[in-house]
Amino acid sequence: QVQVVESGGGLVQAGGSLRLSCAASGSFFSFNFMGWYRQAPGKQREFVAAVARSGGSANYADSVKGRFTISRDNAKNTVYLQMNSLKPEDTAVYYCTVETRGIRSWGQGTQVTVSS
Repeated sequence: QVQVVESGGGLVQAGGSLRLSCAASGSFFSFNFMGWYRQAPGKQREFVAAVARSGGSANYADSVKGRFTISRDNAKNTVYLQMNSLKPEDTAVYYCTVETRGIRSWGQGTQVTVSS
């Protein structure tokens, strides 16, 4: 069974930075898709960023382009989200998601709070 564990959330002032980490385990096969979603209070979960297995292709939501950077370490089955120039509207629970052999797994989420 695939396990997904996020870390690195916290409270930061607007303009600050945080780095989220997500470690996936429990699969004999590689994780082709690794990405991040977020859910703010009262809103639906939304896509933030994703990175291909090669690490050379990444996609971002328009709201985070130029501020967030996603990367992955395949040897560690870990994906990172470097978040810079944080804004109060980035406040949300951030969820890591991975996919292997067509099956998507999710972490429990990590809270990111940006104060103004």
